[in-house]
Amino acid sequence: MTAGTHDSGTQTPAVLIESPALDGAETSYTFPTQKLKRKQTQEGRTPLVLVACGSFSPITFLHLRMFEMASDFVRFNTDFEVCAGYLSPVSDAYKKVGLAPGYHRVNMCSRAVEQSSWLMVDPYETVNTNENGQPQYVPTAKVLQHFDHEINTVLGGIEGADGQMKKARIALLAGADLVMSMGEPGLWAPKDLDTILGCYGAFIIERSGTDIDEALASLRQYEKNIWVIGQVIQNDISSTKVRLFLKKDLSVRYLIPDPVVEYIEEHGLFQEPNPNKSRSRTPEVAPARPSSPKPVKG
Repeated sequence: MTAGTHDSGTQTPAVLIESPALDGAETSYTFPTQKLKRKQTQEGRTPLVLVACGSFSPITFLHLRMFEMASDFVRFNTDFEVCAGYLSPVSDAYKKVGLAPGYHRVNMCSRAVEQSSWLMVDPYETVNTNENGQPQYVPTAKVLQHFDHEINTVLGGIEGADGQMKKARIALLAGADLVMSMGEPGLWAPKDLDTILGCYGAFIIERSGTDIDEALASLRQYEKNIWVIGQVIQNDISSTKVRLFLKKDLSVRYLIPDPVVEYIEEHGLFQEPNPNKSRSRTPEVAPARPSSPKPVKG
């Protein structure tokens, strides 16, 4: 297991997923803090930690851009200071079509953010198991509570620029499709919505083709805890489209980070089960429009 270094010079253990738990191998878990800003640099601001929950099967450049867009938005439009960003891949128990094993998704995300100074991957959801050792789904509300506990209770919060410890604000980072699902009656448990939007809040990235105003109208009681971020440069890359390209043996370079491309090729992920298949020279064409992916529910 490797170690990361804070600005203060202290070392903290990093997360390493050694092998899949379902294969009977040992899985190590330590909450990742190696890139967490433990002391604020801006006075008068509240420390903020952004958490993106999702499949990340595989992670794309859009997932990474969401964090950068949110960081810019926070700097210019809020009284927060971003202290870290976390990717939290969903449990294998979610059983979504095209979902690669959790340890693969954690490792792909880790490779994608390796060069980032503030983004990390927390495998908490993927290593959660029931009494029989089987993967156990973790609702989004509990994921945010987990981050709240680790950062504000275990670590004691973030040191302010004035030297006083402050409680970090934990917030969900998600696309417009997720907040639209929250506006649908009966899809989310009311107590989970109260926890996610009432206690923590969400930064939402607008996406083309979504009517986010309609969704927000039904979530008006939480409007002070929802921040909507517009996409100046539209990006509709999705994991679903990347998987379709891979199944058609088409190139996905420049759609996802190169280290993730290499990991996929190394492990033969998202490909048709045909070991004798050679690389096709068919020109890259847009696949048929996929159906909307199922949102991650709380």
